Amino acid sequence: MATGRTHRPATRSRGIPEATVARLPLYLRALTALSERSVPTVSSEELAAAAGVNSAKLRKDFSYLGSYGTRGVGYDVEYLVYQISRELGLTQDWPVVIVGIGNLGAALAGYGGFASRGFRVAALIDADPAMTGRPVAGIPVQHSDDLERIIEEDGVSIGVIATPAGVAQQVCDRLVAAGVTSILNFAPTVLSVPDGVDVRKVDLSIELQILAFHEQRKAGEDAGADGDAEHTPAAAPPAPRGTTGGGTRKGPDGDVPAVMPA
Repeated sequence: MATGRTHRPATRSRGIPEATVARLPLYLRALTALSERSVPTVSSEELAAAAGVNSAKLRKDFSYLGSYGTRGVGYDVEYLVYQISRELGLTQDWPVVIVGIGNLGAALAGYGGFASRGFRVAALIDADPAMTGRPVAGIPVQHSDDLERIIEEDGVSIGVIATPAGVAQQVCDRLVAAGVTSILNFAPTVLSVPDGVDVRKVDLSIELQILAFHEQRKAGEDAGADGDAEHTPAAAPPAPRGTTGGGTRKGPDGDVPAVMPA
């Protein structure tokens, strides 16, 4: 039985921006791949390319960690793996409970990335009595009536919701009331939580819709390239005096990668 809750990493108290925190798992994934290939050092340019960011942003992110690399040598791969893992809290055990063991919940239960990143699936919970006791990924499913007891006994502070949208808020409320302070939400709905509770939402349908938008735009560009001059759009009228012409304004750097892990 757990004797107390583990402290969460103090990234916020150290002033690390949320956008940087969101990129740390990308760096860790790239570094882990390098480590598995026994690569001892890596330049900021090489690591940035592997993580999908620019090198200036990477160097800025690492400056928040107090890691600046060595000129002409680069970054020590193993040390960075440890440093980022420690910053993200992955050097300790995080018990996780998954609520809703349908197709998605079962797939999450069997996802090997949890254990390799310091997350231990402590329990699988479902409201269907027919599921109780049935092993999924080697873990017996427990009934939702036991949710609060399981959270207390295992010291769970992270909950994963993979239920239908209609019951997700009710499940969320029970998790929070039982002491869960971080929630990964796969249900297609927005959850309301009190201050001090963090929610990360993963909505696969939204990601597919965004991809559909880009596919449609590419198809439109291809059609325009094949069309004749009669179908070429007319030039835009000149901008009024005192204004700038067409073009877009670049937004501030606050980008956060869309999903998950692990």
